[in-house]
Amino acid sequence: MLDRRKFLNLLAGSAAAPLAAQRRGRKPNFVVVLADDLGYSDAGCYGGDIDTPHLDRLASRGIRFTQGYSTARCGPSRSCLLAGYYAQQTACDVMTPGRTPVWTQFLTEYLKPLGYRSYHSGKWHIKFRPLTGAGFDHSYTLLDENRYFTPRQHAMDEEALPGITPADGFYVTTSIAEHAIRFLKRHAADHASDPFFLYLAFTSPHFPLHALREDIERYKDRFADGWDGARELRLQRMRRMGIVNCGLAPLEPEIRPPWNTPEKELIEKIGPGEVVRAVPWSTLTPEQKKLQRTKMAIHAAMITRMDHEIGRVIDQLRVMEALRETVILFLSDNGASAEQIIRGDGHDPAAPAGSASSYLCLGPGWASAANTPFRLHKSWVHEGGIASPFIVHWPAGIADPGKLRHDPCHFIDVLPTIIDLAGGSIDRLKPAGGPPLPGRSIAPALTGHKALQRDYLYFSHSNNRAIRAGDWKLVATGQSGPWELYNLAPDRCEQNNLASHEPDRVRRMAALWKERDDEHVRVREASAPTDRPLQYRSR
Repeated sequence: MLDRRKFLNLLAGSAAAPLAAQRRGRKPNFVVVLADDLGYSDAGCYGGDIDTPHLDRLASRGIRFTQGYSTARCGPSRSCLLAGYYAQQTACDVMTPGRTPVWTQFLTEYLKPLGYRSYHSGKWHIKFRPLTGAGFDHSYTLLDENRYFTPRQHAMDEEALPGITPADGFYVTTSIAEHAIRFLKRHAADHASDPFFLYLAFTSPHFPLHALREDIERYKDRFADGWDGARELRLQRMRRMGIVNCGLAPLEPEIRPPWNTPEKELIEKIGPGEVVRAVPWSTLTPEQKKLQRTKMAIHAAMITRMDHEIGRVIDQLRVMEALRETVILFLSDNGASAEQIIRGDGHDPAAPAGSASSYLCLGPGWASAANTPFRLHKSWVHEGGIASPFIVHWPAGIADPGKLRHDPCHFIDVLPTIIDLAGGSIDRLKPAGGPPLPGRSIAPALTGHKALQRDYLYFSHSNNRAIRAGDWKLVATGQSGPWELYNLAPDRCEQNNLASHEPDRVRRMAALWKERDDEHVRVREASAPTDRPLQYRSR
């Protein structure tokens, strides 16, 4: 692990700011911004056609990792980020069965002995309460993920807040940012000498597709060429940027999440404009094209509003004169979603699309575009489900801004990176009894290419399995799906299955996956369970 002082010394010859920070002995602040179901190529700085000026600015003044990975699903990704282990090791999220071992410790608890105060605003989705269970000092916790305008379940510092009515003029993306800004203002007033960690967890652009009308209008004519045209243009931009070097994975119309609302029922409730398969755009009827363009406009509007609110938080950091010494990380918890489910208050087909009375989902066609150029979507562990934008912005510590890094990294790396840059030691701060943390500090990769060394990355969700070792990736769909083998260096879109040509490699990697999977469960279940207070149940 790279000591923070040594890391700053590495930059001494090329940047005066880190030296000044070192002389002051100032620990960096940390802001982790997490999007929900954002596709790998949705943001402009990753080749997208959606307006994200604030994210683009963070990227141009920071570092973009091109091979960042999530776990393929909301809860497990949050578990990895906050606990530093694979979700199968701790089961502290709401989606992984099993008990959470007593040696589980959250990022906030590593930071507390280093003098940090910690704040959370937004989505939660782990089993334990944010203050008494996970160590935050303050938290605005959103527990209703079905309503952007009128959430019924949310809390401040673990105390339930009243439900929101249409008359309140509420929009959850704005509220999440406003609570974060209030926490920062309070920190500046009461704890200015202490460093801080802010976990800013947006729900955008997770379904339902709910957006402000003025934001939707911005995109009313943007997506006339459909998802096929959008995918081709995104790939061209991504290749020019150097983000990918592969081709474009074909659409896979036979695949949709098995828990989706049945096709006939969905079309009955939404109307004949709904499309439940990732089929070629040219095969759609005019009515289908109209609704699908509208849905993508709402998805884009949600992302642009999130970007705007990120800008407001950055403005607050600037007002506090904290931006220069704040490490901002931006990620998405999984790839874009092909889910089509009607929850919450149901769907009124007569209501304006994107309003509180509607309940639309992006669907597999546009999800395929959002995940360009990769295969599949959220919950699958092919690249479309697990590839995440991964931006690191740190004016006082990045001497070569605007660059790409192709080192593979993962949500499990966030905790050790933050502790590393904060000047802490995982070995000294980690509770006794637990296995070594599987992640690596990505600090060395901020200053050089191919600086991050690791043996493998492991993936498992909903019986979808994968393991990556070097450029080789072994992946399977479902409990009985056969192993597929890809060399990601030339083929990150996973089109050339080499399993039949490399049977020995398949056997070795499959055995490694099974060994790790068994060990994660065995060690977890052999440990005493934690007695942390459980979170409220989401409705």
